[in-house]
Amino acid sequence: MSTLVDDRDLASSLDCPVVEGRRLVQHVTPRTADVGGIPVNRVLPSRQRRLVGAWCFLDHAGPAVFKGDSRGLRVGPHPHIGLQTFTWMIAGEVLHRDSLGNRQVIRPGQVNLMTAGRGISHTEESVPGESQLHAAQLWIALPEADRRTDPRFDHYPDLPSWEEQGVAFTLLTGEFAGRRAPTLAFSPLVGLDLVSREASTLRLTLREDFEYGVLPLEGELAIEGDRFAPNELAYLGRGREAVTLDLPAGGRAILIGGEPLDEEILIWWNLVGHSKAEIAEAQRDWEAGSERFGSIPDYDGERLMPPPLPWKG
Repeated sequence: MSTLVDDRDLASSLDCPVVEGRRLVQHVTPRTADVGGIPVNRVLPSRQRRLVGAWCFLDHAGPAVFKGDSRGLRVGPHPHIGLQTFTWMIAGEVLHRDSLGNRQVIRPGQVNLMTAGRGISHTEESVPGESQLHAAQLWIALPEADRRTDPRFDHYPDLPSWEEQGVAFTLLTGEFAGRRAPTLAFSPLVGLDLVSREASTLRLTLREDFEYGVLPLEGELAIEGDRFAPNELAYLGRGREAVTLDLPAGGRAILIGGEPLDEEILIWWNLVGHSKAEIAEAQRDWEAGSERFGSIPDYDGERLMPPPLPWKG
């Protein structure tokens, strides 16, 4: 039986409370959004939880099936600063294009990682004829020391994968169970995809200095008797040596975690910064068509434009 805790007490805490000898798990509910014509469940950021390590944004897109004359996902040119965009593809194919001239189709089982640094722009769209989409799209906040790093794009078609305890694992980034992913990172992180072929009880060893969250993508998840619906993030906090998960047959979840990022992170539109002035400068540059963000001339659509800043910049 779950013990309810006021999320206002947990939103800024890295440590889930212990009640009657048991460490609780925070429930973080999603909200719905639209990205490029595709409905998504947006889990981070929220009033309940803003960061998990340096992970500062998490959308679960799909599973979606395109019907009729739908062109699927179509996201026009838009800018980023101060972050890495991280796409884990589960079903479907999406074409990435950016202002550095990169052009890359991402397929199931692959990760696209774009490091924005001081500034980059990109587009995303379903490849012609594609009829479905299922993906987790995340942002990773760059530490202040790296926020103006050179922009770059990396594609990872091969990631460490293995099976144990009746579950298929794919290590998306970081280190886990003696394995290391090749994915570029600027702070200590981990990302792990879990797929259960049959109903399974899984014990995961954790780092006590990391904070963690687990998001069920398909099927309900139970953590030590506490149940989580699909798209409901289970925030584990830090200070845990291990966690036990119960996954249903055909269930899928992702685990994200990292060393707490002890820095102020601001998110506005598609921009991540360490100050309002930094974000305002980037927005003005994009609106003015500055060379800072380059261009994507082979995209046949309009640039996306931000709403007015909610503060005087």
